[in-house]
Formats: sequence, structure tokens, C-alpha cells
Amino acid sequence: MIVVIGGGAAGLMAAISAAERGAEVTLIEKNNDVGKKIRITGKGRCNVTNACPTEEIFENIPTNHNFLYSAIYSFTNYDTMDFFESCGVELKEERGQRIFPVSDKAADIVSALKKKAAQLKVKTVFDRAVEITTDEDRVSSVKCEKGTYFADSVILATGGKSYPLTGSNGEGYVIAEKLGHTISKIKPALVPIETVEDTSELMGLSLKNINITLLDKNGKKKFSDFGEMLFTHFGMTGPVILSSSSHMGENPEGMKIEIDLKPALDEVALDKRILRDFEKYQNRNFENSLSDLLPNKMIDYVVMRSGIDRYKKVNSVTKEERRNLLMALKNLSFTVKKYRPVEEAIVTSGGINVKEINASTMESRKVKGLFFAGEIIDVDAYTGGFNLQIAFSSGHLAGEKAADREENL
Repeated sequence: MIVVIGGGAAGLMAAISAAERGAEVTLIEKNNDVGKKIRITGKGRCNVTNACPTEEIFENIPTNHNFLYSAIYSFTNYDTMDFFESCGVELKEERGQRIFPVSDKAADIVSALKKKAAQLKVKTVFDRAVEITTDEDRVSSVKCEKGTYFADSVILATGGKSYPLTGSNGEGYVIAEKLGHTISKIKPALVPIETVEDTSELMGLSLKNINITLLDKNGKKKFSDFGEMLFTHFGMTGPVILSSSSHMGENPEGMKIEIDLKPALDEVALDKRILRDFEKYQNRNFENSLSDLLPNKMIDYVVMRSGIDRYKKVNSVTKEERRNLLMALKNLSFTVKKYRPVEEAIVTSGGINVKEINASTMESRKVKGLFFAGEIIDVDAYTGGFNLQIAFSSGHLAGEKAADREENL
């Protein structure tokens, strides 16, 4: 008997992988349904994986990517796509080679996993696991609030500590620690950023096709990305901001995020564009001359950052002042105050120390028959479908090797 703890992406894939090899599998999920976190990924659309060449996946995993070679090459991003399409989910590719269901419904991904597990006779139990018991350094059972489940192998796939309302509240770390495992420091990854500057007047403003540059405290470029972002009452979030957070380290305070609002235009071309708009609105106040260039919600903020008197007539704006406007458009700078709490992170950085896991099997080096999969392990990746791919790959390998182990008992 194989018991899988956690009905998220990694746990569901582990259960399916083990059952495909003929193992008897029980999946334990503490929520009243599986796949709760999958349903909210990609704004409810679910960025399943990425269509980049498989070897490029490792470039998008900043933490312990070497550990994942066996897992990812044994179940690649192309295998993930094949799996869901074989389950009847049509997929499509978007910017950055991100893969989504054609329906734009994350629920379709959950339904496919549930249906496949049911077809393979995976037994799903809605209960909360509290302890894994052992007998002579070998797993023997999983104790839950409502009962005990005997097991030859256990796959722990409870997720990290982000989005606790979906069930990822760090309980798996406690279970693993009791069995002698070391937990690397838990911190947020892919997390919104609080800024020193007040962004409340920009709250809800979404910017598309912008470029951001992350500068360290010495002004040295650390990261750059093109895409979308969103202003909030506390600062910023959205794909490019979340990706930049992975490059900020333990203490992001004092780092700068520079936004290029018009990356398609170099400074010369943008200055010409500004002059055309000024000519068009030459008798208006400066604040009323930017409606063709910026979203309405952004105008007041850019006017303030430019330092130009908002009531100054456009035909009186000097070349030096125009240069200030140009800088506000090409280098709109914000100072990082801190990360938002780990509970708001898309994924958690930190987890089970990879040195304590056999990378070729996902089995614990400390307890026989104990396997790990997904975010509970100290691995994390950038946005773009890479974190879900880690979940599917590690889950698949753990399920496969747990089934092989059971067969050889």
C-alpha cells in the first residue's frame, strides 16, 4: 500500500504514477476536495508548464536545480503536455512559451487529474495527516485525525507555506522534522513587493508590455524582464514583479525597481513622440497633454515624478523639463521596502534539505519508504509554468519509485 499525503499537483501526479504501475494507492487530502491551489494558479487559468526546450527549464530554477535533473528528464514538460492532452484537455501556447488549457479554466486541469486517478482506482480520503509512524527506520503508517492508514511507502506532498487557505500551511515540514529531516529556511518566492513610495493612487492599475529592471543597493543590474505588472495599495505585484522577487535575496530593502513604460521606443523616438503630443495639445496645461501616452490613472503620478508644474502650458515646457518627463517614462523608479508575507507568495523557497533526499528516486535518505514531491522540497522556480512542472516531475518520479519499491518488497 502506498499512501500519498497531499492532493495538490505533486500529490495527484504521484498517486497517478504509482497506480499506473499497479500499486494500491490511498490519497489523503485535508480539504474537502483536491487541487485547491491548482484552481487559483495563473489567475484561475493554470499555467500548466512551459514549452521551452527541456534543458532550459533548469535555467529557470534558481534553487537546487541540479537536484531535479532525474525528475525532470524522467517526466519532461513535453510529457506533461502529452499527459493532459491524452486526458482530453486541449492546450495552447502563449507569450514566453507558457502553456495553458485552451478553455482558460484551471478547473479543467484539476478535473483531468481527478478523473485519471479515479480510473486507476486511487482511493481518496478527506482527512488531516498528523504523523508518519515508523518501524525500524521504515515507514509503517500514517496517523490522521479520523483514522490510521498502514503503508509500505508514503509520499509526502503537502506543499509549502504559501496560500495557507488552500491547505499549504507548512504542516508537512513538521511531519518531516519529526522523522529527523532538516528544513531549509522558509521564505517567500514569487511574492508581491511593498515599496517605500505610496502607490495607493495607482492601486488596481495594470500595465502591459512594460520592461522592469531590478537594481541592487549599489545600483548594479540584477534582473530585467518584459511583460505585465499590477500596482496595489502596498506596492506592486504581477508576473514581472514576482519574477524579480526571486532575485532579491534575504533582505530586499533598498533595492530599486525601474519601470520602462515605453520599451518599444528609445529615448530619441520617445522624445519625438512627446513633441508630437505637445504640438497637438499646445494650448493645454501640461497635465492634460499626456492622455495619448499614458493610462489616465498613471498621468498624475508621472506628472508628479517629472517635477513639471501640472498647470504649465505645454508650449512653455523647456527642453530640460521634457528630459525630466522622458526619464519618468523610461526610468520610473521605486524603492523596495520589503516582501509581502510568505502566506501571499505563489511558492515557498526553502523546505526539505535536498541532501537528505535521493535525487534519482525522491526517497528519503533517513527513512526507508518515505518519498517527497513538490514544493515541500527546497526547490523553486520563476513564473512561467516551471513550478508546476517541478510538482508534476517530482510527483511522477516519487510515485514510480514508490511503486517499484513496493513491488520488490
